[in-house]
Amino acid sequence: MKFIAYGAAFCACLPGTSFAQTAPGDYPSRPITIVVPFTVGGGSDAVARMITTRIAERTGKSIIIDNRGGAGTNIGNELVARAPADGYTYLLGQFTLSVNPFLYKNLRYSVEKDFVPVVHIADSPTILSVSVTSPISDAKSLVQRAKAEPGKLNYGSGGAGTPPHLSGELFQKLTGTSLVHVPYKGSGPAIMDVISGQLDLVIDTSGSVLPQVKGGRLKALAVAGSKRLTDLPDVPTFDEAGIKGMEVPAWYGFLAPAGTPDTAIRWLNAEVNGVLAEPAIAMKLQHIGAVPAGGTPAEFGHFMQEQSKRWSGVISDLNIQLE
Repeated sequence: MKFIAYGAAFCACLPGTSFAQTAPGDYPSRPITIVVPFTVGGGSDAVARMITTRIAERTGKSIIIDNRGGAGTNIGNELVARAPADGYTYLLGQFTLSVNPFLYKNLRYSVEKDFVPVVHIADSPTILSVSVTSPISDAKSLVQRAKAEPGKLNYGSGGAGTPPHLSGELFQKLTGTSLVHVPYKGSGPAIMDVISGQLDLVIDTSGSVLPQVKGGRLKALAVAGSKRLTDLPDVPTFDEAGIKGMEVPAWYGFLAPAGTPDTAIRWLNAEVNGVLAEPAIAMKLQHIGAVPAGGTPAEFGHFMQEQSKRWSGVISDLNIQLE
């Protein structure tokens, strides 16, 4: 992928591993737009607003969140891929950029050619959850019920190809169950329907699920990560629940249209790293189950390359193809 080459060239321009506090000139001289390819209310939206609100407070600059949900994030992704590369439009990129090239035959954008990495913000595992009124008490009983009633239980997601969708597909493969996938335009509406009992379950990102679990509206059954979440110490990982191989680390990061000036990328990278270094922000991310990342564009590019390599194999094994 071209992320590595771009990131390496960018990194070479920086003194050591430090980040400049301000960019040359008056950038940004007008509002910056961050396109979030989901509807309002999900984990991606929460992370984007948390980070950009703090950047605006630190710098006095205006940053606008533009929610463009739908089509497995392809609507928002394509919008940014076609946006002017002037440093005033960015994408809140996440997991789908690691999987969409392998899920869709006819994408109208190229992850490799149309974007450049800016900064890795955070990672967030998915969590298997049901309504607090559900009789299902743990992952084992869910599997038992799903096997007893194949095709009867349904699960929601923020769209085809999103972490909740692929989490559900991987879950079925690993447990030998059959569930019905119900895609939405964002995680928020899907989770609301689980809470109300219209859907049976969701395996969504911790950023979307954790606030509802803490609020007593969802019941968390298992975490798709390598260890338990600090804020959910009593909820086992899937491995601990006897379902091996169920790790789905959703990620968040800013990307820019290819050709965006280094000046702009330097500025946003520095500001995000500065925000992530603040203990209060790290704590806020922890409270929604996200682990701060940060670093250079080159490091983010390498991470994305590794994620794409992993998920291309998983998607091939699951034999998933979307239109």
